[in-house]
Amino acid sequence: MKRKLKIGVAIFLAVLSVGCASAFLIKEQTTSLVEPTAIINSSSNSSDIKLIQKKLKNWGYYKGSVDGIYGSQTKSAVKLFQKRNGLTVDGIVGNKTLAAMGISQSMLTGSSSKPNQSTGVNGYTQADVQLLARLIHAEARGESYTGQVAVGAVVLNRVRSSSFPNTISGVIYQPYAFTCVNDGQIKLSPNSTALSAAKDAMNGWDPTYGCLYYYNPKIATSQWIFSRPTVVTIGNHVFAS
Repeated sequence: MKRKLKIGVAIFLAVLSVGCASAFLIKEQTTSLVEPTAIINSSSNSSDIKLIQKKLKNWGYYKGSVDGIYGSQTKSAVKLFQKRNGLTVDGIVGNKTLAAMGISQSMLTGSSSKPNQSTGVNGYTQADVQLLARLIHAEARGESYTGQVAVGAVVLNRVRSSSFPNTISGVIYQPYAFTCVNDGQIKLSPNSTALSAAKDAMNGWDPTYGCLYYYNPKIATSQWIFSRPTVVTIGNHVFAS
């Protein structure tokens, strides 16, 4: 009788051990599916690296060019950001560093959860991307890349402002808002630089620091625009709040 009891206990413990191991494996597999690890380093997509560089540059951690190359200067900037934000200082942008930067995995081009192409960039539609790129190309194609992103950022700042229409098309086609709409240049096809600038603006790069207006002081005729507080000058454009 005792022998049968011992055998029964042994079988029960063996089944319990297998069950626990299976549950552990299922938990591990589920966790890996729900919480994928995103890592940005020297082998990452250049667009993702540019997004990191822009964030760090806007906050004063990075002084180099936004070139999509994860070199020593970018890595040092990441380390400084990590150090000042209480993160592991390894120079690699993992999930915790991304979260501290306000970047979700869906914003990364290499993410398995990136949005469908029909949704465009960061929640905007492909039509929005094209229209904003046309505006940038028509209004600022002779400006630096930063200057082109800045023009796109002004449009997006207006979309978010209660003083303007709440769509990109509404802002751009608001009567007398942009010269290129009046003279027909809005119909020009945007080049790759303008498209890239539109996407960068949509991904959060704002060289104007929230400005709602811009103008070229050499050709502007409205006295009202000169009364707006100047925030920054980029190329031929003055950006004002």
